[in-house]
Amino acid sequence: MDCLVTGGAGFIGSNIVDALVARGDRVVVVDDLSTGKLENLADALAAGAELRELDIRDAPALTAVFAELRPQLVFHLAAQIDVRHSVTDPAADARSNVLGAINVLTAAHGHGVTRVVNTSTGGGLYGDADLMPTPEGHAIQPLAPYGQSKYAAEGYFELYARLYGLSTVSLRYGNVYGPRQDVHGEAGVVAIFCGCLLEGRTPQVFGDGRQTRDWVDVADVVRANLLAADATVTGPINIADGEETSVLDLVAALRDVGASFGLTLADPEFLPGRPGEVSRSRLDISRARNELAWRPTVTLRDGLQRILQGLL
Repeated sequence: MDCLVTGGAGFIGSNIVDALVARGDRVVVVDDLSTGKLENLADALAAGAELRELDIRDAPALTAVFAELRPQLVFHLAAQIDVRHSVTDPAADARSNVLGAINVLTAAHGHGVTRVVNTSTGGGLYGDADLMPTPEGHAIQPLAPYGQSKYAAEGYFELYARLYGLSTVSLRYGNVYGPRQDVHGEAGVVAIFCGCLLEGRTPQVFGDGRQTRDWVDVADVVRANLLAADATVTGPINIADGEETSVLDLVAALRDVGASFGLTLADPEFLPGRPGEVSRSRLDISRARNELAWRPTVTLRDGLQRILQGLL
């Protein structure tokens, strides 16, 4: 099958690209390499995948790629993902996450795409939900422009399904972690803490550390994308571990796993909490189980061990 992956040089996108190449698909990556890394695509490019370096906000350039390649399947991951940046510059966040998504949808509709799998967010949409675990039908109350822009993009994916019959689905991820996540990046506390462990730096915890997240391994996220691509289900679907783990529990787990490698994680430095971040997150994954036959298979400790093995 001919597949196009926007943001395919990024952490999650490149893992999806590898899976598509492994099953024999023709894969073209669209990425401006502003945060994605060419090295993430080394194996895929060697195996025949292609890279088109462009920004999804450039509608004419994006449309030209769709017109040339006419992909059947699109995975849309290109986005502005820094919550803090979305707070300081919400207009820039919207240009990437809303207008960029519209460009992808318009190009897909005009050039014969049969299915689009959209990457969205769970905790970023539900905010401080009063129902745990939180189902897809819960009230949307984001605490940062990032969540608001991703929700707006979801609306356009559903609009194009109604208006044009374009088959779309939006996967609302928990907090994804795993190999290739940048240990010095702005997103991904698991990767940042792993970097602290390896480099002997003190991890920083914003707030009291009791805030919770629903961490899910990237391997499980990749599998969810492939299942969603092959399904006909539409609308939003939560993809997460379905468990609530505090930042302090993450520190403890990483400390235990690190000890098996002879590494010691320093006690964290506590800093004031940051605006736009939720205090609790746990997603209801019933719809993914029932309609995609998907469930998470990688435990947090096993995932941490796999990250460290790859970094050492």
